Amino acid sequence: MKKRILITGGAGFIGSHLCDRLVAAGHEVLCVDNYFTGSKSNVFGLMDAENFELMRHDITFPLYIEVDEIFNLACPASPLHYQHDPVQTTKTSVHGAINMLGLAKRTGAKILQASTSEVYGDPQVHPQTEDYWGNVNPIGPRGCYDEGKRCAETLFFDFHRQHGINIRVARIFNTYGPRMHPNDGRVVSNFIVQALKGEPITLYGDGSQTRSFCYVDDLVSGLITLMEAPNDVIGPINLGNPAEFTIDELAQQVITMTGSSSPIETHKLPQDDPMQRCPDIGRAKTLLDWQPAIPLEDGLRRTIDYFARVI
Repeated sequence: MKKRILITGGAGFIGSHLCDRLVAAGHEVLCVDNYFTGSKSNVFGLMDAENFELMRHDITFPLYIEVDEIFNLACPASPLHYQHDPVQTTKTSVHGAINMLGLAKRTGAKILQASTSEVYGDPQVHPQTEDYWGNVNPIGPRGCYDEGKRCAETLFFDFHRQHGINIRVARIFNTYGPRMHPNDGRVVSNFIVQALKGEPITLYGDGSQTRSFCYVDDLVSGLITLMEAPNDVIGPINLGNPAEFTIDELAQQVITMTGSSSPIETHKLPQDDPMQRCPDIGRAKTLLDWQPAIPLEDGLRRTIDYFARVI
């Protein structure tokens, strides 16, 4: 069934891949972005499609359109970008959620919130399950993003209980792939760009901290599957790859795969940087029949090929 679908943050890294998938499926897609971290170049290949429309708009202001579904992805997601203007980051998560939920209420649209594993903070439970409430510093430099996303989840569930809004909440873990911003400060893009340029690999801490890395195609499949799930499946649901790697292991693999001679430089670990991050995806497997299919080596190869072209 053809649907009218709004994707906020649609010109961003994940949003643009979601636009690709939904346009290819024949839906009418409205991509909304203020281009703070997104780029028109990410959706350039869709501009001639009859069922695709691009609009410059900041979701901290209301949007008056008619839609069937809303994917709310708008918000800078890397510390470098969300700490650049922390007040605006919080406003995007909170005011943006209020505006998009208001749109869903008026139109009767189904709405999905792109939440984050950062709602778990520096976790004391490992791997992280959806019923864990987290360990977040609300007044630290990451609080604008962590608490903004936590508040957005609160708003989604309150709109669901109070107004009957049909919601979905996805907690997205580290995602990587083509169209990542080369200077977004995230570990995969950092390491690949530094290795390709022959620059020192910047390793924060001793490299023993862990992350799980989900390739963007797998993540997009998870978002669409969650949106299409029965109405009693609202989440929150972890979407990520449960294969866990240390940051040092990632650095060594990137150096090997790029054939780089880059040395590794260690730096002080940033404040409140989590030591462990790995999703328990049991709920996604059971309720959505979803799990990632692309191993790290394959995804890294595609991502390295992309950055080799753009830089």
